Amino acid sequence: MRATPVRRAWPWLLGFGALLVLPLITSNAYHRYLLTIILINVILAVGLNIVKGFAGQVTVGHIALAAIGAYTSAALSAYYGVPFWLALPGAMLAAGLAGVMIGIPSFRLEGAYLALATLGLAESVRIYFSATDYFGASIGFGDIPPPFIGGYAINTHLSYYYLVMPLALAGIYFSFAILRSDIGRSFQALREDPLAASVSGINVRKYKLLAFLISALYAGCAGSLQAHLSPGFIHPNNYTIVEMVTLLLMVVLGGIGHIWGGIIGAVLVTIVYDLTRDYYQYQLAIFGMIIVLTVTYMPKGIGGIIDRLFAERRFNARRKASAEKSNAA
Repeated sequence: MRATPVRRAWPWLLGFGALLVLPLITSNAYHRYLLTIILINVILAVGLNIVKGFAGQVTVGHIALAAIGAYTSAALSAYYGVPFWLALPGAMLAAGLAGVMIGIPSFRLEGAYLALATLGLAESVRIYFSATDYFGASIGFGDIPPPFIGGYAINTHLSYYYLVMPLALAGIYFSFAILRSDIGRSFQALREDPLAASVSGINVRKYKLLAFLISALYAGCAGSLQAHLSPGFIHPNNYTIVEMVTLLLMVVLGGIGHIWGGIIGAVLVTIVYDLTRDYYQYQLAIFGMIIVLTVTYMPKGIGGIIDRLFAERRFNARRKASAEKSNAA
């Protein structure tokens, strides 16, 4: 069950170099803040793609896992003085346990029924945080300390970007490794036909729980990073149904089950979300309409278009080579 490594390193090194330079060419601190939010959303979208795109499980409770990670990390740091480097894995562990609990209903529920169950859990988590004084209730949770390296506080948008960026790249790399492993192939078999997968010897319950667990770890990581982002404040309204629809749009627009497409979708949707922030009362309708149009006219998303372009390119190259060979003969 070992994840097969991605063998070609140069695209990753090239991407790492480009991301290193990117915040230095931005014009102001807000753009650097937006770049950090994009990377956090990329982590969320990649995690959701594992459970929804790879394993085919319908869930709309992913944003609740991010909330659990955020509030866990905030409470550990603010109340108990736990440093960020320990609060982050603690948040991932808490979100992972919640992810397993969400995955248990998937043993008996599928499709719309599983979606409704996860939606109810997501709203329950948000209402719990908004009604609990320990977590700031409806006022929000503030004064969350920033990460420290030695005596240096990572409290500027530029320095925090360089904290989030390697974690986002590691999450993307790990998702590719999962997809190329026996675990990823089991997820895909589960997505296509759970009954056929079980007949083939795949433990359906085990891999359903594993998909929810891995996805929850991504969400917990993203939630912790969001909590410690300057100014160190989170609110229950950051984890509403609007944010969940926005996250779903990232995956649907990018292409369900397509990693690079999901990343592109996260970038585009985050930018659109920021541009339409002044029209927040219409955001849910706008994003819902985009989802409907995407499913209708672009069912495989941006990732499907990318795959089709590469397939056509390979087909034309082979046809040209075959024609040249025939002419030479």
